[in-house]
Amino acid sequence: MDGIASYSAFLAAHKPQLVLSGVPEHFWAILCKKIKDQIFDSGSAFQLVKIDYDEDERAPYDPLWSVMAVRDIDRTNSSHIYLIDHAWTFKINSIRNNLRNVPVLLERMCNLIQATSQTTEGKINEVCQKIWKYANTYAIESEELSVEDRVPVWYVMDELGSGITHSDNPNFRIVPFMYIPEQLTYTLLFPIENVEEGDIITRNFVEGHYTDSLQREAMLIPWSYYEHFDDDFNQEEPDANYFLEGHIVESLPELELLNENKQNTATLKVFSEYEFINQHLTAPGFEIVDNENDADILWYTNHFKTFKELSATPHKFVNQFPFEYVITIKDLLAIVARRGQKKLNLDENNLETLPAWLPTTFNMKTELPKLIAYYIQRQKQGLDNHWICKPYNLARGLDTYISDNLDFLCRLPMSGPKVAQKYIENPVLFERQDVGLVKFDVRYVILLKSVNPTVLYVYNNFFLRLSNKEFTLDNFDDYEKHFTVMNYSEGVPLFKLLCEDFKAAWLEQYANYNWAEVEKSIFKMFSELFTAATAKDAPCGVAKSPQSRALYAADIMLSWNENDKDKFIQPKLLEVNWMPDCRRACEYYPDFYNDIFSVMFLDKEVNTCTKIL
Repeated sequence: MDGIASYSAFLAAHKPQLVLSGVPEHFWAILCKKIKDQIFDSGSAFQLVKIDYDEDERAPYDPLWSVMAVRDIDRTNSSHIYLIDHAWTFKINSIRNNLRNVPVLLERMCNLIQATSQTTEGKINEVCQKIWKYANTYAIESEELSVEDRVPVWYVMDELGSGITHSDNPNFRIVPFMYIPEQLTYTLLFPIENVEEGDIITRNFVEGHYTDSLQREAMLIPWSYYEHFDDDFNQEEPDANYFLEGHIVESLPELELLNENKQNTATLKVFSEYEFINQHLTAPGFEIVDNENDADILWYTNHFKTFKELSATPHKFVNQFPFEYVITIKDLLAIVARRGQKKLNLDENNLETLPAWLPTTFNMKTELPKLIAYYIQRQKQGLDNHWICKPYNLARGLDTYISDNLDFLCRLPMSGPKVAQKYIENPVLFERQDVGLVKFDVRYVILLKSVNPTVLYVYNNFFLRLSNKEFTLDNFDDYEKHFTVMNYSEGVPLFKLLCEDFKAAWLEQYANYNWAEVEKSIFKMFSELFTAATAKDAPCGVAKSPQSRALYAADIMLSWNENDKDKFIQPKLLEVNWMPDCRRACEYYPDFYNDIFSVMFLDKEVNTCTKIL
């Protein structure tokens, strides 16, 4: 009876996971027993063997290990599901510290990859380079967990699990499995074909359906010779279905009901879910209210989708535009930014993509072959090949990594949708007296007042974010050297600098580069972006909505560039954020929301906002 109760409890907690992972039901009861009794009996069915190669015979992509069956295995026999332990679980940016602080782990990984280095640092470098042939990933999805806790985790299986080789027609599967009562993760190994004694055990390293065979081939690069990737890397804009994929359908406004969207009263009532608006919006002409039904202006912190329904109350405004996500989600932003640009240029000295203000960007889920083709072209020309890889729709630098390791780049799509963006290797730096020359980025607040015609303003007071360590093109897991977002990292100092103080320091540090001219090029970039973003109808572009007003934050960096004549500063757009954190704006500039609301809703011109489109 206890066993039945125990199995029932096991199923209640784990059945969704087992079904989602595709573990056949006839294995479930045995799996429950093996986990409960901690039975690791893979040695009774398999043997790990080291592959001997003649001297100089082994190619870099040939496996070092293999796993062989030591008995016949019937895939319908419920006993043939095995627990594989994990030798190492890690977050990507902690790899070096893990290896440096746990010598026994370093030696175990060196044995796995058959490292040849003699020094500790040499061994660490070799493991960092080669571990991507063995690393796997999972993420825990739970509404109870913070965004940080849901960042994908990477792991290396024990030697037997790591020794299983790839096949396009495998005889086994492996899947990660979280045992919820103890919050422990194992890998499950089970047959999908019958196996005879002496057969080699194989699995598919890249499971899933890929309509593009090149995408699958690209993801297999760590284990196989790659070809076909040094040809075309020009990018084409996808069709409208791509812009809708994974998004809740938005209704479009009834424009005929909104020909004259005039306010009913002299005082506009504002319902806001954002506390800083409620605290700081004090300008005449506005009144904060607690009831949405009473409000003329609805300022939400969650995404609004029902624009058609809003048309029934034409006097109301909302702080969003239909399909504005085409600029706030990183893969779509890159597509929109490239709209109307020429194809890639290739000359003897560089490999530049257009527009110049967009760092070269590839969608790792759909454009990995093109990324590899571009990577190889850069490699052939001896150009820097560091890439920063970011999730589509996360901010604050979460799950973001910098690397020039091609194996690593090819593995990242397994951890969720990401873009790979060429890392800015020659940034314009700012001299901090306490540190030296550091990276910085600039955040501009952008006000979109209308689409078709497109009316765009920029808030003149920008916001600086600076790194805490002197910039050099190395140690890419050193967050305080390569990233600028310090206000979300516990125990990390935040250096504050007002834009007026920055301008004064800029005049001293870059006297030959007038800030007003630099800013002119930044505003031109914003104008080009929003022109492109509103050039196509929804869902490929931001849609017209007379009831909409929106505030975004655009993060940019400055990069050095050269032409035949001279060296110049090129702004680079990093991302556009919806509902940015405006706490600092209110602290630094108490009239921040008074000015912005006056421009957006009262049609006033204020000296803190510049119309650029």
